[in-house]
Amino acid sequence: MTGRVAIRQLWPDPAPTPLDDRDLAALYGRPERPTLRMNFVASADGAVELDGHSEGLSREPDKRVFGLLRMLCDALLVGAGTLREEGYRAVRLDPARRAWRREHGLAEYPTLVVISRSLRLDPASAAFADAPTRPVVLTHAGAEPPPGLEAVADVLYHGTDQVDLAAGLAELRRRGHRQLLCEGGPQLFGSLTAADLVDELCLTVAPLLAGPGAGRITAGPPAPPRAMALRHVLVADGALLLRYTRP
Repeated sequence: MTGRVAIRQLWPDPAPTPLDDRDLAALYGRPERPTLRMNFVASADGAVELDGHSEGLSREPDKRVFGLLRMLCDALLVGAGTLREEGYRAVRLDPARRAWRREHGLAEYPTLVVISRSLRLDPASAAFADAPTRPVVLTHAGAEPPPGLEAVADVLYHGTDQVDLAAGLAELRRRGHRQLLCEGGPQLFGSLTAADLVDELCLTVAPLLAGPGAGRITAGPPAPPRAMALRHVLVADGALLLRYTRP
């Protein structure tokens, strides 16, 4: 734990002893059934970003859990807008996390899955060109891939003029990606919620007030509410790390 901010569990089993990475990996785990896990950070007053990026809300403990969740997943989902706006690079893990994955029978790196309606993607960007594992792009039949995209990624077409998320996720699971982690953005979160595909939400509440202007972690047309059950509450450096799952 040297040089790190301590992460402690508040609920359901309060413990004064800080959690190390092995404890956190066991706490979040890999559910036995196929699961779509969302991971977001928000300010205490509900903002999804500062100055247009989520980075300003994130601190060391949140980034540690962020990395651990990537270690635990089979595939990492992200919307094309978030890929561009947050400057995503190739999805890589440090040696210790790659070793953990090998020990648990997983590929060394999770597969990046980009969800895009317009296919406004740059095949030369680092997220594609430097990827250690061939990425996947999920789109619809009416989209036209830019030159070079199919050389660096598997492009899956589901839906006629909108991405059929349920069919796309089913295809990912047929490919062996049972545990899916989604890092946003809000429009994708809203669409996945509307399609009743979200199984879990990992939410960090940052200890600051962002003020008016920023959106929420979810966006899009109204959808029926979905009940979730709180599984644990962690605290670190004034932030709360919450985990909710389907009841």
